[in-house]
Amino acid sequence: MAKWAMYACGTLSLFLLITSIVLLVAHTFMQMVETQVKKASVLKNGTDTFKSWADPPPPIYMTFYFFNVTNPLEIMEGEKPVVDEIGPYVYREYRPKENVEFLENGTEVSAVNPKTYVFEPDLSKGNPATDLIRTVNIPAVTLMDMVLKNKYADLLTPILQLALKAYKEGIFTTRTVHEMLWGYKDTLLTLVHNLRPDVSEMFGLFYNKNTTDDGTYLFLSGSKGYMDFTRIVEWNDKRNLSWWTSDTCNMINGTDGSSFHPLIDKNDILYIFSSDLCRSLYTVYDSTQRVKQISAFRFVIPEKAFANVTVNPDNAGFCVPAGNCLPSGLLNVSECKQGAPIILSSPHFYQADESVINSIVGLNPNREDHQTFLDVNPLTGIVLKAAKRMQINIFIQQSPKFSATTNIQNLYFPVMHLSETVLIDDESSAKLRSALWKARVVANVPFIIMGLGILFGIIFVVLVCRPHRTREEGTEEERGPLIRT
Repeated sequence: MAKWAMYACGTLSLFLLITSIVLLVAHTFMQMVETQVKKASVLKNGTDTFKSWADPPPPIYMTFYFFNVTNPLEIMEGEKPVVDEIGPYVYREYRPKENVEFLENGTEVSAVNPKTYVFEPDLSKGNPATDLIRTVNIPAVTLMDMVLKNKYADLLTPILQLALKAYKEGIFTTRTVHEMLWGYKDTLLTLVHNLRPDVSEMFGLFYNKNTTDDGTYLFLSGSKGYMDFTRIVEWNDKRNLSWWTSDTCNMINGTDGSSFHPLIDKNDILYIFSSDLCRSLYTVYDSTQRVKQISAFRFVIPEKAFANVTVNPDNAGFCVPAGNCLPSGLLNVSECKQGAPIILSSPHFYQADESVINSIVGLNPNREDHQTFLDVNPLTGIVLKAAKRMQINIFIQQSPKFSATTNIQNLYFPVMHLSETVLIDDESSAKLRSALWKARVVANVPFIIMGLGILFGIIFVVLVCRPHRTREEGTEEERGPLIRT
């Protein structure tokens, strides 16, 4: 009986070890997990995947900070601007997709993505309705810039100069935070509106962006391949942009940043299309994180994505007009912002050229507060945590043709920066942890089998090496002769 048990353990151990090795080499159970993940990464009406995509459950917050100008008179005389950061002003952002329609036998999905912002006083510092800030007079600076570039500049310049003096408009203005964000009726724009009714009298950095959408998107559902899950192929009936000077820069690449394909590798490049930035971006792996006990790969926008052409020649297409390239860290979006001299950057000119940072007093660029990042679960492609950070700047050009700009330096003047953040909610994270645990169990079946094989192997060795009691040859009396004389 003992020998039978010993041989059975040895045979079973060998069988289990060979089986586990075969399964590991063939990736059988991992492939089962990956197959299920791929099947789930398709937009189909009524599925949990579709519901999470159409109306993401995690709360999204938009946080605004403004730069208050403290030395306007000195700036007019050519000194460096000194600014103080005011904020935060936090708004809850609601962005359920609407007008969702499946096309091309379910391979494509069209939708609009309206956004609604609701002020969160408990998370904010200050009241946007009453807090005043002194900042760049963007309508005035924009009109000056447009006049200087106009072929009738010699005729229009004195007219605008008279209007500026008559209405006491200058380079700077004082407005409430609410006005700067959501809009106010501007005197100069009203004058222009009387001549050109298509020009709005209102100005605001987020004017007409509350409870509105930025156009119709056409997404791929992922039914033809998991790598195409929620990838944008068309925006406002366009498959390519037209603002930039190269075909590559005009490409619409990636998702909207709220979801990605599953099975992400550290060597992957994740692409995002952002209508706010008027371009597509790419992110690369930075580090491995833990978000609510869930593993995540952190992807960030690399420094060379906004680098000058001397550092990254591929960015030549973002120089507008062609050949007019800005210092590293800056993006001229005037072509897609109705001609306004708007320059985008990371907050506090993070990763921008040192000359740009040093031109303003009061900035403190740092990675923790000012870097855009995505924390994505590599198996599912679900975004666990993210922060989209951007700064709006205005280019002020020195020109003797206007009294307000005669002595001023050429400046990329920071107006405000924002941070759009999301963190997976507790309910969603609990569901994801449960799903990932089940996936780990399935994926680890070969290791479980191997462990059992090792266990039976140990038992086999113990049985082999255990000292066996030999049968005693009897007592001394029993060993004596049977017949004694």
